[in-house]
Amino acid sequence: MCGVVGYIGAQNASSVLVNGLRRLEYRGYDSAGVAVLNGDSVAVRRSVGKLHVLEALLQKNPVIGTVGLGHTRWATHGRPSEENAHPHTCCNGNIVVVHNGIIENYMELKNRLTAEGHRFKSQTDTEVLAHLIEEHYKGHLLDAVRNALIQVRGSYAIGVISEEDPGRLIAARKDSPLVLGVGENETFLASDIPALLSYTRNMIILEDGDIAELTQEGVKIFEKNGLSVVRPPQAITGDALMAEKSGYEHFMLKEIFEQQKTIPNTYRSRISTQEGRVLLDDILPMPTAITLSKVCLIGCGTSYHAALVARFWIEEIARVPCTVEIASEYRYRRFTEEKGTLVVAITQSGETADTLSVLRRSKAQGLTTLALSNVVGSTAARDAAHAFYTHCGPEIGVASTKAFTGQLTALFILALYLGQCRGTVTPEMARLLLEELSRLPASVCALLEQAGRIKTIAQDVSSQRNFLYLGRHLNYPIALEGALKLKEISYIHAEGFPAGEMKHGPIALIDAEMPVVAIVTASSVREKMLSNMEEVKARGGRLIALSTENDAAVENLADYVLTVPRTHEYLAPLLSVIPLQLLAYYIAVLRGCDVDQPRNLAKSVTVE
Repeated sequence: MCGVVGYIGAQNASSVLVNGLRRLEYRGYDSAGVAVLNGDSVAVRRSVGKLHVLEALLQKNPVIGTVGLGHTRWATHGRPSEENAHPHTCCNGNIVVVHNGIIENYMELKNRLTAEGHRFKSQTDTEVLAHLIEEHYKGHLLDAVRNALIQVRGSYAIGVISEEDPGRLIAARKDSPLVLGVGENETFLASDIPALLSYTRNMIILEDGDIAELTQEGVKIFEKNGLSVVRPPQAITGDALMAEKSGYEHFMLKEIFEQQKTIPNTYRSRISTQEGRVLLDDILPMPTAITLSKVCLIGCGTSYHAALVARFWIEEIARVPCTVEIASEYRYRRFTEEKGTLVVAITQSGETADTLSVLRRSKAQGLTTLALSNVVGSTAARDAAHAFYTHCGPEIGVASTKAFTGQLTALFILALYLGQCRGTVTPEMARLLLEELSRLPASVCALLEQAGRIKTIAQDVSSQRNFLYLGRHLNYPIALEGALKLKEISYIHAEGFPAGEMKHGPIALIDAEMPVVAIVTASSVREKMLSNMEEVKARGGRLIALSTENDAAVENLADYVLTVPRTHEYLAPLLSVIPLQLLAYYIAVLRGCDVDQPRNLAKSVTVE
């Protein structure tokens, strides 16, 4: 959620901080600020709104110095305001803190500190950290931070600087991500790797409980037990330009079009179409796969929808019982999973707080755990026994697109692998399905050519206030995902339903003002979907159909038709979701919405 950046070196700190924050804008925020050590004092600049407001403030009232902290805030405690924006300071202003996370016992700490004479200036939970560190400061900033954090319950990724100790910057993390960058006579910290790629490719991903001391000369890291530990920097590969718009109007549009590349990036080196084999032994050993009695898929939001699709594949192809759980709910229920269960944590960032909680609890109970993540070295990937990366590249748009199809691709491969290990899928069937999978990039390229047609449909329906999405079987989760995309970026109320449930309530909503999106690709339930479409038309609903190309029955019924190339029924969701992403995108643009950074949303939900 919140973005954290820190710098110590020889460059102008405010420029480094603002540039890093700009690359973290995808996380979602409502205010921004920087603090820079300027000689013997700290200068703080904060503003409500987007980063350009802070930049204008810095142009008018610049700060000069080579040590500093920057922050973009996503409000949890206290409304968006200048006084609640980070960085926060202690009573005399000489200790400065930026923070991503939630301090759960902040009110208890605040009451005690207030009674002892500390003066609070904000409504945030973060400010207690500045006062706690001030209380423990005895001339050594690292010790003060360590002793302060002992009293804290909750999650945090923090950066701390002090006028009294201008040659160092302290970083610490617990349940919130934090990376360090190591350059030539300069060091950095940030919430995520893209913030630092302009300056260094040498990164250290802090472990949970780590405290680090950054100086111009380098980094010292201490584990939660206080012992020093060496974590060598990793060289981050990949082109920094992947996180740029490359001529597209929005990151979301760029990422929709990138799916013709990201789908093969996920399955590349993982399949052999010639042999009809999936190659996942290094991720999930065959003996483990053979002895599984159950698979439990967990995720939130879009990742949950990917899990719902994957349940069909795992049960149909691998013949393994499969359950799907919303992580934010499941973490508070009594676990009933038994030994022999594979728990798959699906999270684009690998930092989703609720998903990590279930993953850790599952691992503690002795269950086999697998993280499916897009971010190499993410917390989920490190915490799980096994990790499967989708390799989609940075996804900057808050509304997930290419990460979703990457997750679907990986989960399909996993289902095939389980079937292969357990003997429930023949080599001939596996070869057929893998050949169909390898044809998907060309199919994605073909359906993206419909973008202009989808934009025309969007123009006709963008003024509507409610949408209904209907699907059956594998396309029901796609109806949920299509509705979520529309809600996220256009602020139109939209709901996805199993089409067979329409008569159990939603049909009462249908009239001429209710666009209904029906996903009716070639499948075993196509005729059932045609009947549901007839029911919509009989009640005057405006019908937008998404069908396999050249389906005359659908064309005769629908007011608008979007088509996808023909593929195996199992793989249709990877194609059918893309026109729905484009429909949501064009409606949002026509309504003047902030597509890449929708209001109130954050890319990585790293707090409860």
